[in-house]
Amino acid sequence: MTDVTARLLDLRVAALRFVSRRRGERLTPIVPPRNVAGRAMTTVIAIMTFLASLTVGAVTLVSDSAGRWENDISGEITVQVKPTEGLDMDAALERVRAIALQSAGVTNASILDDAATGRLLEPWLGSGVDLDELPVPRLVVIGIDTNHPPNFSALSQTIAAAVPEAELDDHRAWVSRLVVMARAMVIAGVSILTLVLVATILTVIFATRGAMSGNRHIIEVLHFVGARSQFIAAEFQRHFFRLGLFGAIVGGSLAMMLFYGLGLWTESNRATPEADQFTALFGSFSIGWPGYVGVIALIATVAGLTALTSRLTVTKQLEAIDMISPVEG
Repeated sequence: MTDVTARLLDLRVAALRFVSRRRGERLTPIVPPRNVAGRAMTTVIAIMTFLASLTVGAVTLVSDSAGRWENDISGEITVQVKPTEGLDMDAALERVRAIALQSAGVTNASILDDAATGRLLEPWLGSGVDLDELPVPRLVVIGIDTNHPPNFSALSQTIAAAVPEAELDDHRAWVSRLVVMARAMVIAGVSILTLVLVATILTVIFATRGAMSGNRHIIEVLHFVGARSQFIAAEFQRHFFRLGLFGAIVGGSLAMMLFYGLGLWTESNRATPEADQFTALFGSFSIGWPGYVGVIALIATVAGLTALTSRLTVTKQLEAIDMISPVEG
């Protein structure tokens, strides 16, 4: 059968479907629009998309939080003055502050007063701590110019020479650990996302083969009388695209609602210890517009992969039928 004849058959089938729809008649579709397998696959895709969306949101939260922590840590350094016998703590703190302000690359320097130091110790020692009765180190917080930072080694030596009890901490160890942790979380998130997408593709392949097996007689008749493989594949592609898109929208929407609800919860419960812990780790627990855009892109990707996978699977199956048929004949 020539290619022109095959195209005419495709057009005839399409025309019959169009006329039947206009008349209110219902033709038996190549792929049943509603069956148990279709509902199960939609549910699986919804679950997969929900998990993948959670991964996208979690990676976004970790990346944003790590960047915020890194900026906060990189923007300041601290000098710890340890109390020793005979040391005038107030004078020592003032000397450290004066040296810091005279150094290039320092934008500001402030002494952490008794009230602020007491708040830092409150989770362990309770409120109303008398710092004069405890050998508690005191801190000087120094703001630095991140574009032109000071020479930390020289600044540390100058401060140690003036106040031997003082020790400078530039937080570089914390910053390096933070960067490593953030990268590890991103790699883990991408790996999980890849596994979820692979599982989704395998699910679509099995569902497509199941649909073809259940309608094999219809497919073989259309194929052998001249219907092109592209026409049959397009029918499956449209069917599975609708299923994939619906499942992806349901799963992605649930994930976005979850993140939005957690964001509202942390905003409305800022004074509680639980919300404070969430805020310290993840800010307002809001993924922001990059996270929502990522989830929407994921929904489109899942729907597209579902349609493409079903089309390729049908094409491969039809090629197998063409190879088997001459032998059987």
